[in-house]
Amino acid sequence: MSIGDLSINLATVRPQYTMAQAVDACLAQGITAIAPWRDQVQTTGLKEAASIVRTNNMRVTGLCRGGMFPATDKAGLAAAIDDNKRAIDEAAAIQADCLVLVVGGLPKGSKNLPAAREMVADGLAAILPYARENRMPLAIEPLHPMYAADRACINTLEQALDVCDLLGDGVGVAIDMYHVWWDPKLYAQIARAGASGRIFAHHICDWLVPTRDLLLDRGMMGDGIIDLRAIRVAMEKAGYRGPQEVEIFSSENWWKRPGEEVLATCAERFLATCHLQEKSAKGE
Repeated sequence: MSIGDLSINLATVRPQYTMAQAVDACLAQGITAIAPWRDQVQTTGLKEAASIVRTNNMRVTGLCRGGMFPATDKAGLAAAIDDNKRAIDEAAAIQADCLVLVVGGLPKGSKNLPAAREMVADGLAAILPYARENRMPLAIEPLHPMYAADRACINTLEQALDVCDLLGDGVGVAIDMYHVWWDPKLYAQIARAGASGRIFAHHICDWLVPTRDLLLDRGMMGDGIIDLRAIRVAMEKAGYRGPQEVEIFSSENWWKRPGEEVLATCAERFLATCHLQEKSAKGE
C-alpha cells in the first residue's frame, strides 16, 4: 500500500481549511482522495465543489452524511427521505464512491429502540430506488452504542449487515474503527461483509485512554489502543482493498494545529500502519 490509498475526511481539518484549501493542502502532501461533509460542499457550492474534484482529479471516498431517519411522525420521516434524496444528488454530483449514512437515534420522547431501527429500515427502503437510479451506493455506518439514543440506533456491524441483507443490492457498510473496534463479533462480521461485497468504506483513527470527550477527542492513528493493523488485515482477507479514510474530531488537539502539520502526520502514521499491515499479511 502507498500514500495513494489514503483519504482524508475533511472533518479532520474542518477548522483549518475550506474545501478548496483542503484539496490544495492534501495534494501538497501527495494525498489524492478526500471525503467532504455536506455542509462543506454546500458552503462551497455544489457546482464549484464538483469542479474542484474534477479539476484536481480527486477521488471522493464518501460524502458525509445522509441518514437521520427516525422521526416523531410521518411528516418527519418524509422530510428525512427528501433530505436524503438531496444528499444522493450531491454525492452523485461530486462523484462520491458512496453516501455515508448516520442513521439517527431515538425520536424525541421515545424510548423504543426497536421501533427506531424499523424506521431506519423503512427510510432506507424509501430512498434505495432513487439511489439505484443514480448509481449511488449507500453505506450504513454503525456507531458506538454511546450514540444509540441521539445519533445512530444501529450500533454493530452485525446490525448494519442485517439491514443490508433485508434491502438487497446498493446498500453496504462504512466500517469506522472508532465505533466498532470493541465489538466481540467484529472479525466474523468483517468476513461476512466481505463475502457479500458490502464493505464500501473504511474509516480510521484511534481511541484514546482516557478519552476526554466522546465526540471530539478522537486520536491520531498509533496514539491509542485500537489494533488497526489486525483489523485492516482482516478486511483485506475479506477482500477489501479500498482506501483508508482518516476521520478525526479533535477539538483540543488536532483541530488547533496547523493544517499542514495535521495532514503530514496523517500521511506519516498511515504509511507506518500500512507497513505493519503488509508485514502481517506476509506472515513476517
